[in-house]
Amino acid sequence: MSKSAHLSLGRRKLLRYAGASLIFSVSPLAGAALRQPSVVAVRIWPAIDYTRVTLEYDAPIKYTHFTVENPDRLVVDIEGVEFNSMLDSLARKVTTDDPYIKLLRAGRFKPGVVRLVMELKTKVAPQVFELKPAGDYGHRLVLDVYPLDPPDPMMALLEGRQDAVEPYKLDSEPAVAQDKPAETPADMVDSKAPDVHTSKKSGKPVVDRLITITLDPGHGGEDPGAVGKGGSYEKNVTLAVAKRLKARIDAEPNMRAVLTRDSDFFVPLQMRVQKARRVQSDLFLSIHADAWIKPDARGSSVFVLSERGASSTQARLLAQRENNADLVGGVNLGAKDLFLARTLLDLSQTATINDSLKLGKYLLGELGGVNTLHKNHVEQASFAVLKAPDIPSALIETAFISNPEEERRLNDDAYQDKLADAIVRGVRQYFIKHPPGPKAKLATLG
Repeated sequence: MSKSAHLSLGRRKLLRYAGASLIFSVSPLAGAALRQPSVVAVRIWPAIDYTRVTLEYDAPIKYTHFTVENPDRLVVDIEGVEFNSMLDSLARKVTTDDPYIKLLRAGRFKPGVVRLVMELKTKVAPQVFELKPAGDYGHRLVLDVYPLDPPDPMMALLEGRQDAVEPYKLDSEPAVAQDKPAETPADMVDSKAPDVHTSKKSGKPVVDRLITITLDPGHGGEDPGAVGKGGSYEKNVTLAVAKRLKARIDAEPNMRAVLTRDSDFFVPLQMRVQKARRVQSDLFLSIHADAWIKPDARGSSVFVLSERGASSTQARLLAQRENNADLVGGVNLGAKDLFLARTLLDLSQTATINDSLKLGKYLLGELGGVNTLHKNHVEQASFAVLKAPDIPSALIETAFISNPEEERRLNDDAYQDKLADAIVRGVRQYFIKHPPGPKAKLATLG
């Protein structure tokens, strides 16, 4: 065989191998391109704040949306998908008491296009956006339905606490009768400075104003938080404990509590901080149930904000996990006006962090009488939810939901009562030693 024939044969073999290689490398991509996205789950989260509809897909999708009046409707067209049983179930998932959605139906609009039509009970400000895979979720299309006039947390607070209040007693003696009239709701709205005076009998301070505490049940809605071996969701445990805690705080003289969420829906981390500042909170307590890779980890913990790094590796990892809640819960990054219209006040948080550390010590001391302490000192890390510059804040890990024994306790009514009682005692001790000062005028948040 001539030299040129050898070269020709070599070229043919090379092209044949290259062709085979090309087939193997391109075929999976070609198959993926031909496969249409399919809906794998649909979820609806109704709440007074807003209602969220989530469609989870196994691949990215293309969509368009628009609104129609008379009657008010939100219409979403999803391209390149086929109508299936999951989409068919949407209509049955809307409850009659949903604040904003009257009806929701899906059907084939034209070949390769599914149309969702949401009939609304009132005029809304809808947001439609995509979320990339996060946590246990795949691609998600989110329909958030916000009211045009969002609920005012301060007005809701006043409507829930119209009764006149007695001076908050920071010692065991009865409050000294005052000549001034009882505080009115207008006093609270106008942020008037409290009358802080000293008891003639004991020399201890007495504060004549309501003390407001924001309780933040961690996670919620799309974000389940940690999940115990027995199937308990952290978001359910934190809400149950927070509701018990609110009832106890509201029963205290001159104290009232506000929840960042009162049902199963997701609240972005910045919105939790904003809610606390809008009602001019004196304290912010975020309630959680810890999890670790080893099931024998146990005990309660208290964390506060750090500006200089985490106090331990576990604190740093916990802060990273909690700060990822927005990725799992789902935040529309293109709608920042819903959260903080401008950056939080550029104030040094040193004084607030020092107050938070004092609060944490009292909380930890009381929790130690209910449960083993995971660490006998307050830990610090960069928790996004604790970054209010003017409100002492603490994150309480009530117990390890990843520990089967503590998971059972977290679901026990009696244990939840003990947790709530311990936290109230810690708060009470904090105010005995550090009575609240005048309420400062807060900068307007857009």
